[in-house]
Amino acid sequence: MKIFDVYPLYKVTPVSARGITITDDQGIEYLDFYGGHAVISIGHSHPTYVKRLKSQLDKMGFYSNSVANPLQASLAAKLTKMAQCEQYQLFLCNSGAEANENALKLASFHTGKSRVIAFHNSFHGRTSAAVAVTDNPKINAPLNSQHQVTFLDFDDQESLKTELSKGDVCAVILEAIQGVGGLDQPSPSFYHFLADCCKKYNVMLIADEVQSGFGRSGKFFAFQHYKVEPDIISMAKGMGNGFPVGGILIHEKIKASFGILGTTFGGNHLACTAVLAVLEVMESENLIANAAALESYFREEAARISQVKRVKGRGLMLGLEFDFKVASLREKLIYDYHIFTGGAKDKFVLRILPSLGVTQDELYKFFVALKAALS
Repeated sequence: MKIFDVYPLYKVTPVSARGITITDDQGIEYLDFYGGHAVISIGHSHPTYVKRLKSQLDKMGFYSNSVANPLQASLAAKLTKMAQCEQYQLFLCNSGAEANENALKLASFHTGKSRVIAFHNSFHGRTSAAVAVTDNPKINAPLNSQHQVTFLDFDDQESLKTELSKGDVCAVILEAIQGVGGLDQPSPSFYHFLADCCKKYNVMLIADEVQSGFGRSGKFFAFQHYKVEPDIISMAKGMGNGFPVGGILIHEKIKASFGILGTTFGGNHLACTAVLAVLEVMESENLIANAAALESYFREEAARISQVKRVKGRGLMLGLEFDFKVASLREKLIYDYHIFTGGAKDKFVLRILPSLGVTQDELYKFFVALKAALS
């Protein structure tokens, strides 16, 4: 049987990984400055993570949400403390797309409305409503396009107010730092205006933290840089360090009832253990502070490279903008310098998304290789 061919592949076959180092089937070592789309938050094969998952697997790997799972309560308590989200409730699922799907569905249930406001260059997933609010017609099938979605530009306050005042919008969904789109951010004044308008017109504000959450921006969630209070927060990627897990935080004003959301695998014993291990390591190793601190060093080093036109993003969710498309540079970094980096919808942006435990010395090695590749 052939694999359904939807991924263009680099000719590298990883077989093991530790920290930010990946080893392929030829014994060649690569430095991972992409983390599999910002998934590897605490480093590959972190010993605490591996130990906790092995221990849980010896006890019990899975049972459904029809029985009590104390690990979910432990996770909710730990998230409350570390994310400082005391006024939220937790629903666990399996991926970022599923998290956004449930967030949009819940917003529609709560408001009784159906239209959604999203933003240009957004990416929210590939399931039905999540892909409909993603600004990429190439991945929207006719089935998905039936959803009612209006795309706006960041900082277009007039259009936002006009659309919300029509009274049919259930939700506004946005990334405080766009991931796939290329690391653009709304201005603080626009985000505050947006939050105020959502309250005024009974619209749910959904903060998509799938890629930017769990410390990557230098705060637990990227929206916290703006000091706003979303109604629903979606999360995934780095929360499981590679284990498939996602979730939404739901403001306490939104009431739960049996059956409105559900999942077979979401919040299973192994998934909860993976997230608890991630949170434990993030706390004990001060990884959020590390992400915040290393941004300054990254910007200083990037400023010494004349070809870099701009540094985008925050924390360790960063991009280097060039005046040329970066696809060939990415290939050169992989094949000649054994370094993984990321691309974006903006073909001129090289994305850098290492483990939050990356060191200054490791970033220095990246810049040495980058300078050599550019020369």
